[in-house]
Amino acid sequence: MTQIPILDLSSQHRELRTELLVAIQSVLESGRFILGPNVEAFEAEFAQYLGVAHAIGLNSGTDALHLALRALNIGPGDEVITSTFSFIATAEAISIVGARPVFVDIDPTTYMLDVKAVEAAITPRTRAIIPVHLYGAPAPMPEIMRIAAHHHLAVVEDCAQSIGAAIEGRNTGTFGTIGAFSFFPSKNLGACGDGGMVVTDRDDLAQRIRSLRAHGGRKKYYHEEIGLNSRLDEMQAAILRVKLPHVEEWNTLRRGVAAYYDDAFRDARHIQLPIEQLTSHNVYHQYTIAVAQRDSLSRRLAEDGIGTAVYYPTPLHLQPAYAELGGMRGEHPHAEAAADVVLSLPISPDLDAFDQDRVVRGVLDFTSASSAA
Repeated sequence: MTQIPILDLSSQHRELRTELLVAIQSVLESGRFILGPNVEAFEAEFAQYLGVAHAIGLNSGTDALHLALRALNIGPGDEVITSTFSFIATAEAISIVGARPVFVDIDPTTYMLDVKAVEAAITPRTRAIIPVHLYGAPAPMPEIMRIAAHHHLAVVEDCAQSIGAAIEGRNTGTFGTIGAFSFFPSKNLGACGDGGMVVTDRDDLAQRIRSLRAHGGRKKYYHEEIGLNSRLDEMQAAILRVKLPHVEEWNTLRRGVAAYYDDAFRDARHIQLPIEQLTSHNVYHQYTIAVAQRDSLSRRLAEDGIGTAVYYPTPLHLQPAYAELGGMRGEHPHAEAAADVVLSLPISPDLDAFDQDRVVRGVLDFTSASSAA
């Protein structure tokens, strides 16, 4: 029986093979590999796609978050509020600039930042909020922006999983002060290596980030501050330029797979389905269910050749890297509960009907047997 991976990029690359090879060959022949015409063009195309003034290509989504905070002059003595239910890069960026991550709990149905918890966590040292658009769904940005405006806080949106997601037609990444994107290969718009992007409407922040990504200088061999080497390379930019025009189609296909799963699982009493808000447009970077016997289900599906993944098994406040912050079990109960039950199913844009049905039957057979036992 054929394997169904959690994500299969092979068919995507087969369909675009000719265009991708032409783009790659063009870069090789140009001899321009760093901050060349493809990076410049992709930045302009990405900014136009989102409807923002500036897009700055970087070497990863982690650096996008990191340099966003640097540009906002956030550092030692400052606090930044974010979700405890995220990949460590979200908090890592805060730590890299010397600030203190303040973890808050999530809404147990959407897995997004609990806005009441955000407001309760604000102190005189709070400088910013990093909402995480998780699994391809938007965080509650109108409420978060209201809180940020009231307390004069910056907002850095973690859009690593949400390219194309929107609230009332407005793209994630365009609500906050800065939006940070990742082009890790598994993302809805993925490079063939690492890559990231910062977007903003503020000229001053864009100029600062462009300087920071190139060793803190705006002209060669003149450095105004200590920066780092964080530039999206020409090869990845060329690949992403080929892929960007297809991202909406791919997101639509993902939504189609998600709709099939929704219909199939709707009457299953022991499965919690993803919640899509009426005003939100979810692009389903992951299709994540919640089941009580998650690990057993994952093993059973693996035996049937069906890949799954857990995003994320340990909340950030319980990670060893943040032990010094004194996080304790029971501190953020909704995130801790989610970490024990979430399971992401295959959601490739080209997952065919036969394989979708295999996934559905595998899940339902297990949950039916478990409830009958």
